[in-house]
Amino acid sequence: MIEKHLSSQFDSDLNSVCTQLMEMGGLVESQIKRAIHSLTNFSLSEINDVLDTEARVDQMEIEIDRALTAVVARRQPAARDLRLLLAISKITTNLERAGDEAYKIGKRIKSLVETGETRQMPIGDLRVATDLATDLIHRALDAFARLDVAAAISIYKEDDLIDCEFKGFTRKLITYMMEDPRTISSSLDLLFIAKAIERIGDHAKNISEFIIYIVHGTDVRHSKLKGIEDIVQ
Repeated sequence: MIEKHLSSQFDSDLNSVCTQLMEMGGLVESQIKRAIHSLTNFSLSEINDVLDTEARVDQMEIEIDRALTAVVARRQPAARDLRLLLAISKITTNLERAGDEAYKIGKRIKSLVETGETRQMPIGDLRVATDLATDLIHRALDAFARLDVAAAISIYKEDDLIDCEFKGFTRKLITYMMEDPRTISSSLDLLFIAKAIERIGDHAKNISEFIIYIVHGTDVRHSKLKGIEDIVQ
């Protein structure tokens, strides 16, 4: 992923930061998966593990930011190296926020499991969106490791699938609430969880944008897909 430099220590610093980023990404990915798994299995111990992981994710963000600051101060990087370091900082922020969403999911699930109100609700539908979201996070990290722009664009496109799942799930929950007002409380909790999953997909999409920034040097945030494809061609 990283081009060789005259300074082997610079290469070592960059590789170290990238390794930290990938470790953080793996932790967040696991946190998201365990959060939804805990809902379908009504496991309070698993939920508590998800909630406890948040502190480690936050600490990793701090450690990566500290490492980035040290690299910039010592090496005074320019051009693509500077873009790489800036993008890593942004990607780290998106991973931390994806972890925040997993934490929010865990808090809602804990409440639902304790009340037992979700056993007749369409919980299984959430797994589709969750699988999509965790897959996008995984692929975004893999695309970063390889600086694969084609993979980044594919992730950018597929975020729409999660949006569609969210809209469909919302419609289903509205039906449940209309047919049985007693489900309103649990339906709102599930809606909150679904929105958090949708936001995780957004963070994967954001990561894909920074991969394009590293490779092409163009900030494509808030750009339309057609414009991004024109840039990378």
